[in-house]
Amino acid sequence: MRIIENLEEMRETAGELAIGGQSSGLVPTMGALHDGHASLLRRSAAENDVNIISIFVNPAQFMPGEDYESYPRTWDADLEAAEAAGVDIVFHPSAEDMYPPRAQTSVVVHALTRGLCGMSRGQGHFRGVTTVVAKLFNLVRPTRAYFGQKDAQQAVVIQRMVIDLNFPVEIIVCPIVREADGLALSSRNRNLPPEHRQRALALREALTLGRKLVRGGETDVSALTYAMGQHILRDNDIELDYLEIVSPETLEAVDKLDDLALIAGAVKIGGVRLIDNILVGPTGPWED
Repeated sequence: MRIIENLEEMRETAGELAIGGQSSGLVPTMGALHDGHASLLRRSAAENDVNIISIFVNPAQFMPGEDYESYPRTWDADLEAAEAAGVDIVFHPSAEDMYPPRAQTSVVVHALTRGLCGMSRGQGHFRGVTTVVAKLFNLVRPTRAYFGQKDAQQAVVIQRMVIDLNFPVEIIVCPIVREADGLALSSRNRNLPPEHRQRALALREALTLGRKLVRGGETDVSALTYAMGQHILRDNDIELDYLEIVSPETLEAVDKLDDLALIAGAVKIGGVRLIDNILVGPTGPWED
C-alpha cells in the first residue's frame, strides 16, 4: 500500500494510471475509519483496477464552533483498516497544500444545499465539501467515487456537481452500514459519552416508526413528522436539529407521501451531532 502526501505526486500517479488504461476508485474520507468506510473500500476494490482512499480532515467544511479540533484522528488504525480493505493508494494531503495562501475559489451547489444540514449547519458547510471533493477529483482523476447513503444530502449534492461541471467520474452511493442495534456507523459515534450511547438510538427508532406508519397507510407528512418528533423529544437530553420528509432527488419538502421520499433527521446528544435517514414510499422499501 502506497502513501502519497504530495499533490504533484498524486497528479503524476493519476496521469500514469490514465495512460495505462487502469480504472481507479476513490473513497473520500476524513479518516477515523469504520466498517461503513470499509464497505465502500471493498466495493471500490472489486470494481476498479486501483483502489484509492483520501484521508483528509477538511477544515473548510467545519463551521465556527463545530468539532474540527476534536474530530477523531486515528492515523495508524486507519492505515491498518485501509490495507485490510484492499486499498492500493492512501492520499493524505495537508491543509496547507489543499488550500494555498490567498485562495479565493470555491465550488457552490445552490438549491440542494439550502435545507436539511445546509439549514442547520449553514451552506458554508457544503461549500467546503464540494470544494474539497472537486479538488480531489482534479488531483486523483478517479473513474468512480464512492459515498455512503448515510450522508444522503451530500451524495445528492456531489452528483449534481459532477453533472454541472462535467467531471468524468461515476458516483456510486452505497447503503448505510449500521451497528448491531441499528445505529448508523459514524466516525463521531466514538465521541459519544457512554451514558448517551443508548440515547443515540432515538433518531433511528423515530425513522423506523415513520416507516411503520407509512406501511400502515399514513401519508400525511405533518402527522408523520409529529409522531417521529415526539418520539425523539421524549428524552430531554436530546436536541432535535431537524426532521424532514423530502424528495430524494430535489431535497424539497413534500406535503404528502405518495411517492418515494427521504426521511432525514439530525440530533445532538452529549455534544455530538448525529444524522440518519431512510427511503420510504407507499409501497416500500420496508427494510434498509
